Amino acid sequence: MDKLRIGIIGLGTVGSGVVKTLQNIENVEIVKIAVKNISKPRSVEVPASILTDNPYELVNDSSIDVVVELIGGVEPAWSYISAAIKNGKHIVTANKELLAKKGEELFNLAEEHNRVCLYEAAIAGGIPIIMPIKTILAGNKINKIRAILNGTTNYILTKMDVDGASYEDVLKEAQALGYAETDPTGDVEGFDAAYKITTLATIAFKQRIKIENVYREGITKIRKEDMALANEFGYKIKLIANASIDDEGNADVRVHPMLVSKSTTLAYIDYVTNAVALSGHPIGDIVLSGPGAGEFPTASSVVGDILAIQAEKGTTDYMLPMMRCHHSHTAKPVKIDDTFNKYYISITAPNAIGIIAKIGTICARKNISLASILQREVSANNTADIVVITEKCQEKLIKEVVNELDDCIVNSLIRVAE
Repeated sequence: MDKLRIGIIGLGTVGSGVVKTLQNIENVEIVKIAVKNISKPRSVEVPASILTDNPYELVNDSSIDVVVELIGGVEPAWSYISAAIKNGKHIVTANKELLAKKGEELFNLAEEHNRVCLYEAAIAGGIPIIMPIKTILAGNKINKIRAILNGTTNYILTKMDVDGASYEDVLKEAQALGYAETDPTGDVEGFDAAYKITTLATIAFKQRIKIENVYREGITKIRKEDMALANEFGYKIKLIANASIDDEGNADVRVHPMLVSKSTTLAYIDYVTNAVALSGHPIGDIVLSGPGAGEFPTASSVVGDILAIQAEKGTTDYMLPMMRCHHSHTAKPVKIDDTFNKYYISITAPNAIGIIAKIGTICARKNISLASILQREVSANNTADIVVITEKCQEKLIKEVVNELDDCIVNSLIRVAE
């Protein structure tokens, strides 16, 4: 059997894991690896002869069958990938940002040149999700996704919950352990999860989702007090990537913290573990969970894609048809203000007669019912902490309620998962 000849762009954590894994596989040959600094010490030994600091050496190498892109970001990754496709190469990538922002252009270009682009590692690390949706679950009409797709934020929220620590303290710990970047914005503000749910929803719903239509909210405003109160009400707080689509093609796709009931699986997905819950017909509800990042979990998905291409090399003129993009419609976006949710609201209010009645009156005026209300003891500064959980209501109305609580401090407004 002819070996599949590959070139790899990037030899960081994931790239090193891919090389280590491929060293035990006989039918794949690494021809060239592009890196920024050839002399940099690495955790994996590779012959100096296959290293280059010019990615175009492998992009333009006619002997290479597959380019594996592992550097992330839109540029220069897009320039390398697009050139590789035009040069007749298949693509394997773990680049969630590129897929979210240029996925349509990428897949159209691949189809134009009859190449495949596989990206199992871009969504949930080592969890197999894209290929199962496109193959085993292909006969299902999936209409809802609820997922934990970022290990950094899940680690932070879990530590806040378990240790009763503040966001700021846990972030510092996560950075020291290497779970969070020096600049954690991409994770803690929800960008990473938003990129992932954009592509995941596109695949699951069989309609294109535009990243600019995905509502995004991070975890930086979550307080340790919210974690404790959520537990009292029977919930855990998680950063949830949420997507649903109705029969008319209206897609509600968003990333934000949610109170998740302790009766559900997602409430117990802790630390750096990821999970994806899918709902559809005829499958019903399923949950896939596992390591969402790291050297070998992500390498597992990358190598799986490489071997999928290797298995079909030389057997067909149209490789892996089920894994290709065949979308012809873009879903109609649902604005966050038009969504309906239950809400957790934490309020610091003056200790005055009738304050709870005032909250109830404002909500009643908006036709919002209250499911629970809890008042803590009065503080030394003569204020009271009040927590309200509403029944389902429209987002724009709950925002109006918050604006009318002018003599109160609204500490937190968090949506509640049903």
